[in-house]
Amino acid sequence: MADYKNIKGFNIQYLDSDPPNPIEGQMWFNSTTQTLKGAEAGGAPIGTWASGSALNTARYSLGASGTSNTSALAFGGANPRTAVTEEYNGSTWTEVNDLNSLRNELAGFGTQTSALAAGGYEPPGVTAKTESWDGTNWTEVNDMNSGRNDAAGFGLQTAGISATGAPATPTNVESWDGTSWTEIAEVNTGRAVASGFGIQTSGVIAGGDTPPVSALTELYNGTSWTEVGDLNTARKTGNSNGSGTSTAGLVYGGEEPAATGKTESWDGTSWTEQADLATARYRVAGVGTINSTLAFGGLTPTITGATEEWTAAPISIKTFTTS
Repeated sequence: MADYKNIKGFNIQYLDSDPPNPIEGQMWFNSTTQTLKGAEAGGAPIGTWASGSALNTARYSLGASGTSNTSALAFGGANPRTAVTEEYNGSTWTEVNDLNSLRNELAGFGTQTSALAAGGYEPPGVTAKTESWDGTNWTEVNDMNSGRNDAAGFGLQTAGISATGAPATPTNVESWDGTSWTEIAEVNTGRAVASGFGIQTSGVIAGGDTPPVSALTELYNGTSWTEVGDLNTARKTGNSNGSGTSTAGLVYGGEEPAATGKTESWDGTSWTEQADLATARYRVAGVGTINSTLAFGGLTPTITGATEEWTAAPISIKTFTTS
């Protein structure tokens, strides 16, 4: 009769901790917890952060768009207030054409070649300005209905959401259709510097400053917002540091009140703690998916241009029992 080694090609290992990057079908005995474990497809991802090339202009409270840890766009931010835009190709950041207006604390969404920058802080106060990126240039388009900074943004250049924000942590939400903004259903709890991810008709906002710092998570179904499972760690997460979809997302970094590198994954119902960022920071930007994310910039509390790449396999760890 075939044994486990002949079927899977390796023995059951005797380890003092779970392996950092198990593969599907791998099994091991954890001597610390005295449990037999294995890796199976699905469930919370198992991922790690690795260093990438730093931004050319270190900054915080910047906008971001992109689809993975090899395709990202960073724009605006503070150090001091800037309009600088940079593209990341998986190896290096390259400066491209600037935003038309210098601003920070802006919302961003879309891809590397098709993005939207909305709102933010532009002296002497918050702005409603919106700019569209075509892969080469930024063009001013229709303003938001109400100016705001530190809003959570998610979606595509032609179909996106800007939710809540500051000042005064409003509950209002606006939807972008590629031409204009429309007020839609309000969130249950207004907050600033929350994470957002998803698409125009199905998204999530999590954490933020209500005040105080919050762990609240709300799910949008295209019609209304519903409170769902809280983050494990309450924090001001950041206006641009969420990645993924409404059923598979990632939040990283933040302020609780000190800078943190904590990373959590979302499965549509609850949050699971993952490996921390190497550089704890807040006001960090990021883009991508639950399996491929890029985090960049922020405050440690000193200003940083550090970039980290998250890579995860859709594998979960199962503990075997006799039942």
